[in-house]
Amino acid sequence: MSDKKLLGDDRRAFLLKLLQESKSPITGGDLAKEANVSRQVIVNDITLLKAKNEPIIATSQGYIYLKPPTEKTLTEKIIACLHRPEDTEKELNLLVDHGVTVKDVKVEHPVYGDLTASIMVSNRREVEQFVDKINRTQAAYLSVLTGGIHLHTIAAQSEQVLEEAIHSLKEAGLLFRENN
Repeated sequence: MSDKKLLGDDRRAFLLKLLQESKSPITGGDLAKEANVSRQVIVNDITLLKAKNEPIIATSQGYIYLKPPTEKTLTEKIIACLHRPEDTEKELNLLVDHGVTVKDVKVEHPVYGDLTASIMVSNRREVEQFVDKINRTQAAYLSVLTGGIHLHTIAAQSEQVLEEAIHSLKEAGLLFRENN
């Protein structure tokens, strides 16, 4: 951290480097401390970086720079779930316990169409932080807008891992089926 305020392009280059080198999400507050600016300046800088097509996403744990895929690419699938808000932690833990990353949640709103929010949880600690943040802020889960029906993009090292995780959701009664 520098006592000197970084300005404009230099600050955004500094932030981009921090995000690219980080192995975990970095909060806006932490980025603000590193750059010696306010959190709102960071929000504006991230918006400008995104406008330049930098692959930065905001998650409940902080900002992440999406690194280009390595040789070993993940297998992805979109699943449909249906459950009460109080079952969200159970759902997410079932998935991450199988080695699955839950990338996002999507609901279909009658006016706005598809609404998607990043989740990016891969382990129980990240699930706990996500649920704690929802509870602390008294925010509603997106699935509340659709009576509990929602989609997740999930990713894992193999199709088999995804299928095992989906099977555990089915056994727990958390998957959406036509006869729900």
